[in-house]
Amino acid sequence: MKILGIDPGLDRTGYGIIEISAAAEPKLIEAGLIRSKPKTELALRLATIAREMEKLMEHHRPDSVAVEDLYSYYKTPKPAVLMGHVRGVILAAAAQRNLPVASYLPTRIKMAVVGKGHAGKAQVAYVVQVRLKLTAKKVPPDVTDALAVALCHASHAAARRIRPTISR
Repeated sequence: MKILGIDPGLDRTGYGIIEISAAAEPKLIEAGLIRSKPKTELALRLATIAREMEKLMEHHRPDSVAVEDLYSYYKTPKPAVLMGHVRGVILAAAAQRNLPVASYLPTRIKMAVVGKGHAGKAQVAYVVQVRLKLTAKKVPPDVTDALAVALCHASHAAARRIRPTISR
């Protein structure tokens, strides 16, 4: 099963595609960043992200998409609103391909990957690098976060597969 994990952001949207199977550790297929230019009009930036997402989904044909969920602080709502726009184009691209989408809060992602819901970015990056056997010394945080989202979804998918059924 291929999972496309996404860390949505207007300047940099991180993505990571992993493949999981019952017998093996998760395998990295591709990871990277989709960038948009800050001085460009918002609608054009969103169109760039949508177009690049569509290309990724068309090329890799994931079985599911996992996206970091929105979180906001009342004092700084603007980043959450912008992230919501980006999430919207990502969800629309997935819906056009009838792909199931799962959303996970950052604390849930950290709990699934590191075992602590309030783990630091460095801890998450380290575990992601170890689990996916990444050799690069410096992986951009947005890419690491996207891979963490994909790993979180993989662990939740595995838990659903092994959950026993009770018949009456």
